[in-house]
Amino acid sequence: MSEFVTLAMIDEAVAAIRAKTSHQPKIGLILGSGLGDLAESISPADYIHYSEIPHWPVSTIQGHKGRLVIGDLESKPVMIMQGRAHFYEGYPISFIGFPIRVMIRMGVEVLIVTNAAGGVNPDFGPGDVMLIKDHISLMAMGGNNPLRGPNIDEFGERFPDMSRSYDQDLLQKARESAQEKGVKPKEGVYICLAGPSFETPADLQFMRTIGIDAVGMSTVPEVVVARHGGLRVLGISGISNKANLDGSTVTTHEEVLEAGKVLVPKLDAIIRGVIRRI
Repeated sequence: MSEFVTLAMIDEAVAAIRAKTSHQPKIGLILGSGLGDLAESISPADYIHYSEIPHWPVSTIQGHKGRLVIGDLESKPVMIMQGRAHFYEGYPISFIGFPIRVMIRMGVEVLIVTNAAGGVNPDFGPGDVMLIKDHISLMAMGGNNPLRGPNIDEFGERFPDMSRSYDQDLLQKARESAQEKGVKPKEGVYICLAGPSFETPADLQFMRTIGIDAVGMSTVPEVVVARHGGLRVLGISGISNKANLDGSTVTTHEEVLEAGKVLVPKLDAIIRGVIRRI
C-alpha cells in the first residue's frame, strides 16, 4: 500500500461502489464499535463489503462488520459505514480518511460520525451520549495528520480552517432530536489517541487537566478530511466506560461492545431526528 491517497484511487473506489448501487447518498454515517446495528433498519439496502472496494481500508476489529449499507433512512439517501479502520491497525494515516473522500466524490454533503469512547469527565458514565463540540488531536500534533502529503486540490485548500469542525446547526438539531425522545445528552471535547492500548491513569489525569471529556481512537482524522472537503459534520460519542483515573479498574473491549447495546437506542433516536430535520 502506498503512503498517500491519490484522486485516481478515490475515483476507482467510487466507480466500484456506483456499479453496485443506484442510490445517490447525500448523508454519510460512520458507526463505531458496538454501534453498527443502526444500519440494520435500512430495508431495502445495498450491502458492499469493504474488501470489494479498491483501496478501501478493511477493519479487523470485533464489533465492526466492515461494510457499506446504502439506502434510505427517514426518507433521505444515506451511505452508512458499519465499522471503520483505525490507524493502529497499520494503515497509513491518509487512508483513514479515504472513505470520507469517496463519500465526497459520491455527492455526500453531511457527515454524522459516531464512536465508542471512554468518559474522562467524572460526571460521564457508561450509557451516556456526548455531542462533540470540539476535539483535540494529539496524533495530528505529533505529525500523523490525514492531510499529510500532496494536497488534492479538488477537495480543498492546503491549509483548511478547523475552527468550526462541528456544525452548530447540526448540533442544535441533535439537541432538539434528543429532547424530543427524552434523551439527555452530554456535550464536550473529544480527544483521539493512536491506540490500541488503553490509557494509563496518568494519561487520563493529563487529559482531564487539559479539558477533555471523552477519549477514543478514531473520528478526528475522519473529521479533518471531511472539513477539508467542505462537509458539515456532527460528531457523537457513546460513553462505553468510565475512565480509570486511579488505576482501580481494568478497561476491556468487551465492555465497550456491551455498552453499545444501551447506547444504540439513544443514538438511533438522535440520528433519525437529525436526518429528518436536514
